[in-house]
This record gives sequence, structure tokens and C-alpha cells, in this order.
Amino acid sequence: MTADQTAPALTFECETGNYHTFCPISCVAWLYQKIEDSFFLVIGTKTCGYFLQNAMGVMIFAEPRYAMAELEEGDISAKLNDYEELKRLCEQIKRDRNPSVIVWIGTCTTEIIKTDLEGIAPKLEAELGIPIVVARANGLDYAFTQGEDTVLAAMANRCPKQLGNAADQEERSGGIQRLFNLGRKADTPAPTESEYHDHKPLVLFGSLPDPVVTQLTLELKKQGVKVSGWLPAKRYTELPVLEEGYFVAGVNPFLSRTATTLVRRRKCNLINAPFPIGPDGTRAWVEAICAELGVETKGLAEREQQIWANLEDYLQLVRGKSVFFMGDNLLEVSLARFLIRCGMTVPEIGIPYMDKRYQASELKLLESTCSEMGVALPRIMEKPDNYNQVQRIYELKPDLVITGMAHANPLEARGINTKWSVEFTFAQIHGFGNARDILELVTRPLRRNTALKELGWDKLVKEDAKKEDATKENAKTEALV
Repeated sequence: MTADQTAPALTFECETGNYHTFCPISCVAWLYQKIEDSFFLVIGTKTCGYFLQNAMGVMIFAEPRYAMAELEEGDISAKLNDYEELKRLCEQIKRDRNPSVIVWIGTCTTEIIKTDLEGIAPKLEAELGIPIVVARANGLDYAFTQGEDTVLAAMANRCPKQLGNAADQEERSGGIQRLFNLGRKADTPAPTESEYHDHKPLVLFGSLPDPVVTQLTLELKKQGVKVSGWLPAKRYTELPVLEEGYFVAGVNPFLSRTATTLVRRRKCNLINAPFPIGPDGTRAWVEAICAELGVETKGLAEREQQIWANLEDYLQLVRGKSVFFMGDNLLEVSLARFLIRCGMTVPEIGIPYMDKRYQASELKLLESTCSEMGVALPRIMEKPDNYNQVQRIYELKPDLVITGMAHANPLEARGINTKWSVEFTFAQIHGFGNARDILELVTRPLRRNTALKELGWDKLVKEDAKKEDATKENAKTEALV
């Protein structure tokens, strides 16, 4: 038996908990901003509308490009004609906004009453002359960030197979070219084809803010790798071309459905790589892409070391600390791997859903990171039961718990430091340059506690705890008497 065979492996467990996460229809919050010529129509009840209002805020100065199609009693009891009602709404959207695409987001209610959105959409699309993409983002089947996954999987089927005339080619290539020109001085020459190696086309998938898209595209350009397109693009009319044999790589760990669609439906070659979160993950992501494309990397080790050196002030705050993930946005494994590399320990990684095939490289990097840092492998808990998790938190006493918003305040009230996992979803955490932002989020509650200790707050907390214990003892004594 070799040494590799005796090495400990990751432990995977599954509890009976529900998806204790944000509703996946919240993906509308970032997708409607990313795809600038789109309109998102969420088909659900008033509860869905209230959730979107609270999750995304009420925008006073700018009318967003999303709306609610609220199901009334007549819809649920099938007294109304679904086709005519949706046609009326989409005609109004076309008249008022004239988008390039309308995305129907199906909610739990449409699943329960079996609304045939996929059957209605093609007929209405032909009648209105506007593409209608149907994506299921119901909380019965999907966790928080998986809403984006279903939307991108649906859009992957709409990507063109080949470019049309010269005008179409110029329009589609213009999207990537505009990314390169972002912030470029007027006298700076644009990149030329000679700067790239000769390799098969590469398409990246995952919704990221434009500055991060530019950063990752330029990181690959430094290695001579050309990005042919992104899914999603800034505009629906600029969706990337996907031909059989094209290479595709994801940037987020919750896009397994999109990856499956690209491989099975579009016959693309998926590059299974760790995700570009943290300098270690970004380097591994670039190396995996270059290896598949036959491109030799250069300067990546020095680039990573430079980033780590710049993070030293934050690393001093987290070294030796422990962090517990309750599970919310499916970024948990990647974040845990990065924080272990920073010097933290992770006893448990809770995650709503785990696709071991899509995250195979990330899990392998997690194992090697734990081995190199000399720490125990974390336990990975799929669909965790929150009651059991709280009991384990009491036993383990971690320095920080990264959790959903619903559990943060109750844990804080019990003296447990928390950080909202949703903040990592909306923050810019990808690439070499954004590692500092991750640590800023992680260390904020730790720095807050240090400041409170300096003010003597911890003494007050201890005194309150002693008074509470004394009150409990008195109550027990009275009960015995």
C-alpha cells in the first residue's frame, strides 16, 4: 500500500435538513444588471414579490428591468387562460421596454400547479418576435445561487452555433474587445492576434461584474490564451458562439447544471478546474485552462506570491483562528480552501448541494491545501440540519461562523461571531486582485470584537453571563424547595 492510499480523505455526510437558504429567484438581482438588454419576469405569488422587494430594495431613481407576474386565485384554480395572461404581460413589456430577450423565472407555485411555461414560451415567442427563455428557479428544487445556474443553462441552448455575416462577427467580437478597452488610454495599442497562442476557442461561463470579467480575461491573455466569449454576455445579442469541441470553463462552483448542458447538449469540452477565488484558486484555475489548451504558463508562481505578500496585514488577524460554514450559497468549499491557505482551520463545511464531479478539482485542491498547511480535513455536510449544526458549534466553539442571514442574529445573541454568507455572493471575490476583499469581509467581525474588548465590552458580557447563571441557579433552588 502506497503513502497516497493511506492518506486521509475528505468525509462527506448528508443530513435531512431543508435548503436553509435565500430563495433562488434572487438571482434576478444581479442577472438583470449583467444582461443589459434583458427583462426578467418572475411568475409567482405575492410572497415572491414581497421577497424581491426586500431582497433587492425599492429602487426610486431607476426603474429596474424585472417585474412580477402575480398569480391570483383565478390562475391557481385554472379559471384563467395562462397563455392569454402571459401574452398580455409580455406585450406590455415589449411596448414599454422593447428588450432583446424576456426571461421567465418559474417559482414554487408554478411547479405546484404545473404551469406549462416551456410549452407556452415557443408559441408566444413566435407571435411576439422576442426570444423568451424559461428558467426554473423555485426554492423546492434549488438553493440560493442555483437560480443563476438554471438561467445560464437555458441561455446556453440559445448560443449560436456559428457566426453569420461579417456584421454579426464584428458585433459579437466587439463585446470582448470593449472589455479590453475598458480603462485603456487612447494611445495604448489594442491586443493583436499575434499575442495569443494557437488554440481551440475558449468560452467562460458565470455571471461576474464587468471589472472582474476584465481582470480574468487579461490574466489569461498574459498567458497567451484568448477568451472567445462569456456566458452570459453583457447583451443577449452578444451571446458567445458554441461549436462542438469548444473548450468551456466555469468561474463559480454552483454552475453544475450549466456545465452539464454545455457538455451534453452543445458537445463542448469542460475544463474541470478549481475556481478563481483567492490567489491560490486563481493560479490553479489559469494553470488548468492552459494545460488543457496546450499553453505553457509563465510567471504565475511569482504573481501568486506577490498577492500573498500584500495580504500579510490581514493574514496576521486570521492565522490560528477557526471558521465554521453553515451552508448557504455553494461558495463554501472554495472559500474554506482559501481561508485554510490563509492559516485558518475549518472543522465543518456545510453546503446545500454538492456536485462532486463538477467540483472535483476544487475538492482535490482542498485536500492538498490541508496537507500542505498541516491541518485536519474538514467534514463536508450536505443539506445540513441547522439544529444539529448549532449543537456542533457549541461544542467546537469556532472563532467565526459564516451563515445565512436568518441565523446570524440568533447566533450573535448567544455570543457567537458571525458573517453573512450573502455578502460573499455580491462582493467581488474572484481573481488575484480581489483576495483582499474576501479577507476584509472575514476579519470585520474579528476586528469589531477586538475594538469592543478595548472598550471593556467583554467584561460587561461576562458579568451579564454570571448574573444569568446565578438567576438560573436560584430558579433551580426554588423549584427544589
